[in-house]
Parts: sequence; C-alpha cells; structure tokens
Amino acid sequence: MNSTEQMLNLLPGYYATGESRAMLDVFGDKLEEFRDGIWDVVDQFFVNTSTWGLDQWEKELELSSYLGKPESERRSRIISKLRGVGTVTVKLIQNVAQSYDGGLVTVADHPEESYFVIKFVDTKGIPPNLDDLKDAIEEIKPAHLEAVYEFTYNTYDYLNQFTYEYLESFSYNQLRNEKLS
Repeated sequence: MNSTEQMLNLLPGYYATGESRAMLDVFGDKLEEFRDGIWDVVDQFFVNTSTWGLDQWEKELELSSYLGKPESERRSRIISKLRGVGTVTVKLIQNVAQSYDGGLVTVADHPEESYFVIKFVDTKGIPPNLDDLKDAIEEIKPAHLEAVYEFTYNTYDYLNQFTYEYLESFSYNQLRNEKLS
C-alpha cells in the first residue's frame, strides 16, 4: 500500500476524487521520495549496504580512498579493517582474508620459521583484489612474520572429467583459473 492509499484510508471518502485526490497523489509521491531518502541514509550506516557513504567509512578508518574501484572491493577493505582490530590471531587473519575473498580461506601458522600461509581454497586462481588483501594483512600482522599466499588452480585430473570438445572453447587462463561446470 503506497502513501496515497494510506492517507486515503485515514480520510473521509470525499477526498478520494477530484482536486483533493490530485493533491493527495502529489503529497503521497513526495512522502515516498522522503521515505526513500531516509532509507538511503540508513543504508550508509551499514558497510554491506553503503554506496555513497563508502567515502566516509574509508575516511573514518584512515583508509586511502578507492574511488573508481568496484563497491564490493571497497566494502571488503572496510570490513577487513573493522575486523582487524585487536590481538592478531590465526582466526583474525583468516577472517580478514575471507572478507576479501568471500570463499573458504585457511591459515597455517609456522612460528618457528617466522611465516604463515594464507591458502585460498574455494577461489580458483588469484583473487581480484589481492593487493588490497596484502595491504590489510601487512597492516595487522606482527612485523617479524612473513605472509605467504597459496592459490588453488584446476589440475589436469580435474579437467580430465570433461571432453576435449567442451574444453577447447575455453582459454588457457579460464581452464586454469575458473570453476567449470
């Protein structure tokens, strides 16, 4: 039920026609615009729904502006920064990496050799915003530890389930980096 109909339900029936109805239609349209504007502002308070408010999130978290980058990548950086507050643990590094990748990520800690491995399990190939992830990890990890990134690619064993005719329509990079169905 739109705003005009809501107002008509509250008013006597003679307002439903003529000039009164025309005025209520205009008021209803303006009320809808106002309501949409309010919800648009509310959306900016949440990273997952923010659009034009991403600039403010980046400024608040002291992140360099990523104007021109896809909103999903900008949101990933912001969420990562928000998750990255506190003591650095394997779980924290995993959460930060997953916020960038969106898929399953494992972290293997090797403190005796002063490094840890971030493995992208679900993502084939190199994630699109790997540089942003590296910056985020570099910012939260202890200085004495090195981050090593491990990627997952399609193997020949995996590709053997498909016919040559099916596979020849793909480029080498697609065969190596994409999930095929």
